[in-house]
Amino acid sequence: MCGIFAYLSYFTETNRRQILDTLIKGIARMEYRGYDSAGLAITGDSDSDTLVYKQVGKVSALREVVDKEATNLDKTYTVQTSMAHTRWATHGQPSTVNSHPHRSDLNSEFTVVHNGIITNFKEIRTLLEKKGYRFETETDTETVVKLIKYVYDSQRGKLSFVDLVKAVCKELEGAFAFAFKSNHFPGQMVAARRGSPLLIGIKTAEKLGVDYLDVEVANEIEDDAPANEEKVPSYAKRAQSQTFTTSDGKSQAVEYFLASDPSAIIEHTKKVLYLEDDDIAHFSEAGNLHIHRLRRDDGMSSIRSIKTLELELAEIMKGSFPHFMLKEIYEQPDSVVNTIRGRVDFNEHRVILGGLRNYLSSIRRCRRIVFIACGTSYHSCIATRAIFEELTEIPVSIDIASDFLDRKSPIFRDDVCIFVSQSGETADTILCMRYCLERGALCVGVTNTVGSTISRETHCGVHINAGPEIGVASTKAYTSQFLALVMMALQLSEDRISMIKRRQDIIDGLRELPELIKRVLELDSSLEQLAENVLHKEKSLLILSRGFQNATCLEGALKIKELSYMHSEGILAGELKHGPLALIDENMPAIIIMTKDSHYPKVMSALQQVTARKGRPIVICNEGDDRVPDIEHVIRVPGTVDCLMGILTIIPLQLLSYHLAVKNGVDVDFPRNLAKSVTVE
Repeated sequence: MCGIFAYLSYFTETNRRQILDTLIKGIARMEYRGYDSAGLAITGDSDSDTLVYKQVGKVSALREVVDKEATNLDKTYTVQTSMAHTRWATHGQPSTVNSHPHRSDLNSEFTVVHNGIITNFKEIRTLLEKKGYRFETETDTETVVKLIKYVYDSQRGKLSFVDLVKAVCKELEGAFAFAFKSNHFPGQMVAARRGSPLLIGIKTAEKLGVDYLDVEVANEIEDDAPANEEKVPSYAKRAQSQTFTTSDGKSQAVEYFLASDPSAIIEHTKKVLYLEDDDIAHFSEAGNLHIHRLRRDDGMSSIRSIKTLELELAEIMKGSFPHFMLKEIYEQPDSVVNTIRGRVDFNEHRVILGGLRNYLSSIRRCRRIVFIACGTSYHSCIATRAIFEELTEIPVSIDIASDFLDRKSPIFRDDVCIFVSQSGETADTILCMRYCLERGALCVGVTNTVGSTISRETHCGVHINAGPEIGVASTKAYTSQFLALVMMALQLSEDRISMIKRRQDIIDGLRELPELIKRVLELDSSLEQLAENVLHKEKSLLILSRGFQNATCLEGALKIKELSYMHSEGILAGELKHGPLALIDENMPAIIIMTKDSHYPKVMSALQQVTARKGRPIVICNEGDDRVPDIEHVIRVPGTVDCLMGILTIIPLQLLSYHLAVKNGVDVDFPRNLAKSVTVE
């Protein structure tokens, strides 16, 4: 949700056209996160004012505004600090005035972009209104930028930019990532984060001198200092990092790229620094980067490592595909290989997940395993729960993160909590993780994003290695999460002799999986015809099965809902007679998944109940299954071991949802009202 992108350059000639183009491309890379308006602000060393452009709708609409209104595009700057933002509305309708960046006053003394939600903004706004401040938007963000002006005015300009931001952040409740600019501090920018991701890309002409930055620790302001003395903090430690200097010790040209997501940075640099919660990054007028902490002595590491992104630009481009989603569906033969690669020894029938190696004995001794996730990640947990319990004989419970928080579910030291999130930044899941950490549980992360909050703060974990996923509707991340959890169960059960044959069969199934997925993808044209001729104009759809295919029903229904805006419901076939059967008639299409496993006769019974009531079943079954009745629409997929069939049966539903969305003329990659990374509660 939302996206921040800032571009700062020091001691290098940059013209206004280049800056605008860089900003717009940066936020365009983050369109998949979900947004409804966009804006940008640029300020150079020779500008007296901050130029702001904002527009409702897509980034392309903002580009049209910039192309129409921007002037003097060849004007060059030696130092410039500019920022852009895509907004996903939380407070106030999508509108130009509610779009970011927000300003403190008509003169734009302070300007800010913000991801997240400030939960106590009403109290702060009431206070500021009593002080005479007038608001022009409905947003919580404007409260923040007016608060920083209030603090600046009340301190008569005595505080540094960093200490102004610290003072403001200490008053805020909720989640945020900020980037602040100010006319009072030309050439500077301050960024802060708490609960919302933020990283800094660093680009220099010469190789960086070190691969880390020290965190600078400041003494608190002395409240009892004499009234006639300036109340500013003194720094107990000033790190003298040589990271951004030349070999002879002089300052060198440097460019910084501040972003919510690595995809916005990768085309500029691979050197990045991830900010931790309560970090404050200060870009000085001299081009130096300093990292501060909001509070002292909080136990956080005293350095921030500069890492190298493994991402490639080509991975976030559509290539020859019309949409990212279709590209990502077709990438699944490769993404499952990447998830498995280096982790499965097919000759020895062993699974080795390096991230869990030091914690295996603790997990095996646990009282129960608790899966916590949201949306598609929650469905991957449902899909693998049965095999987890079968192989490990450890009780497994599954919770939706928001409900887990609402219930304040009891967690104990001998519990193992597994947090599944594609982005690793899902707000509800992160809050659950911290709740469980406080109670002493062993916390395991399963994410697709190296350096994400969940991957950093859990005790151990598994990266699913699915590669970047741009489409809002998750496809390859789902199948890779599915596989990662199956491999986790296989590794945990390797000490159980009674499960040797079962484990060998599953590992043999993993070897065949990429080729089987390719065969399922060959059904694409027939699924397109099914979407156009049978389901295109329908208003509702049921998807039924049971056992290992229950999660497939839920995930398939979710894909159809979020992409085509058609009502769709995944139903456990065993519950059909307990209510849902009332929906079945000649006007209600129903997809029934009946693959060869121990539940096949029971699913066949559900099919007979549907046909007896003049229902219109569409059956997904295995190739060579001659027990399926003579039904008009049958989708046949290859067979594999039962606990992996969900990977093969979800792909037809992914393709079906894609084609329904295309036929309905909706934006496949960016469904309305939805965001890829849900970073607010």
